[in-house]
Amino acid sequence: MIAHLDLDTLQQRLAGSPLQDWAADLPAQIDAKMAVGHGDLQRWFAAVQALPNLDVSKQDLRDALLLDGACDDATRAALKTALQGLIPWRKGPFELFGVHIDTEWRSDWKWSRVAPHLDLKNKRILDVGCGNGYYLWRMLGAGAGCVVGVDPNWLFLNQFLALKHFLPDLPAWHLPLALEELPAKLEGFDTVFSMGVLYHRRSPIDHLLELKDCLLKGGELVLETLVVEGDAQQVLMPEDRYAMMRNVWFLPSVPALELWLRRAGFVDVRCVDVSTTSIEEQRATDWMRFQSLPDFLDPADHTRTLEGLPAPTRAVLVARKP
Repeated sequence: MIAHLDLDTLQQRLAGSPLQDWAADLPAQIDAKMAVGHGDLQRWFAAVQALPNLDVSKQDLRDALLLDGACDDATRAALKTALQGLIPWRKGPFELFGVHIDTEWRSDWKWSRVAPHLDLKNKRILDVGCGNGYYLWRMLGAGAGCVVGVDPNWLFLNQFLALKHFLPDLPAWHLPLALEELPAKLEGFDTVFSMGVLYHRRSPIDHLLELKDCLLKGGELVLETLVVEGDAQQVLMPEDRYAMMRNVWFLPSVPALELWLRRAGFVDVRCVDVSTTSIEEQRATDWMRFQSLPDFLDPADHTRTLEGLPAPTRAVLVARKP
């Protein structure tokens, strides 16, 4: 399976960059991770290997995530069956040779709010907690030169490999690693994304510092996280669960988050978007059949969670490493 991660090409791409030594160490690190693996890993990888070989004659990564080309009904049925072997699909949607993967999240909506504020042209990008890599492909659609995602979830890796199967030559890589497994002081990326990660961190300032350590001087952080209303001292810490999630620690106000970023040493901090997550943007589908946002909100008042806390509102902040 490690051959499918295409680490040789990544090493070639990063040769002569500050990330060269890290790339050289990756095969051994990922081999060790694979030795531990996951009980479903072989089943998921078998689904990837069952994907038919199809030529992409039309692709759109800029305005959607769409791949198309000649595909008869029998092949399309085989494609859909293989892709269903990788359920649940959370980030998307994907349109693959006439198969519509209706994911839990309308990640395209989030991307449409974030992308206008960024210049990714020819940038080397790290996406921390990248999920199945949906945004990696959209970053390439926005002109990025090279995109690397890290996420320790094995299912998400295989969902990425399903797309990579059809786009083998594009400079996108998904590594089954957590941010903590990257070397300290990497200082090799032009842009670092952290979307939907910060509120899962017990120590959010440490997370911001780790993200900063991944950036080149002058590099840009794109941070998306849950927020609450309030002044620079307002932070919500749930007693137990938040919207049924156990691992939510800190929800700052936007001014508090701006303060955290400045304290972590970032400059030119600005908030570019705040939006309340709707039940149209996050919901259960045939491709993700578990509970989703509509089940986590107060049925009588969608402005509150089941726990009586403010419903999910997300902000996107951009900041620079001096």
